[in-house]
Amino acid sequence: MSIAVENSKTVENLLAAFEGESNAHAKYTAFAAKADAEGWRGAASLFRAAARAEQIHAANHARVIKQLGGEAKCEIHAAEVKNTLDNLKTALAGEQYEIDTMYPGFLAEATERKNNAAIRTFHGALEAEKTHARLYGEAIALVEARKKNAWVGEARAFYVCPVCGYTSETPEEHERCPVCNCPWDRFETIK
Repeated sequence: MSIAVENSKTVENLLAAFEGESNAHAKYTAFAAKADAEGWRGAASLFRAAARAEQIHAANHARVIKQLGGEAKCEIHAAEVKNTLDNLKTALAGEQYEIDTMYPGFLAEATERKNNAAIRTFHGALEAEKTHARLYGEAIALVEARKKNAWVGEARAFYVCPVCGYTSETPEEHERCPVCNCPWDRFETIK
């Protein structure tokens, strides 16, 4: 199967997103181990939840790449792991790039091409990244203040939509995922 000319830019964008999400999954997994080692158990839980969401995004992008005749391949780069505060700031910067630049551009191109499958996967990832950015921002403020008695210091659960990767810190926030309408009882609990 080959990629139709009209889908080549969309597939290029999907491949870039697939690589970004795959690397974010690996990076956040490494950041979670560091946060656990430093006693920031809640931050570690957040990294694990975000890593799972990024894995879901990568799988969704890969599915659309395949539908369009491409093959989802990427290189996983070694993560530079620093202290938990620096890792949170690195994660937030990555999320902000995806929110402000990457996904809006990719969505615009997919919308121009009327590629509904690409629009859906980009939109789901973008909305989940907004939640990750908010949670990383909260975690940074708490770690900077050395508030180990706050949620960043205690192991806790996060809830991840298995369809789009939307991430919540509260159980049964809604009856259904606010992004993709998946029933809440299908959400994965990540600690």
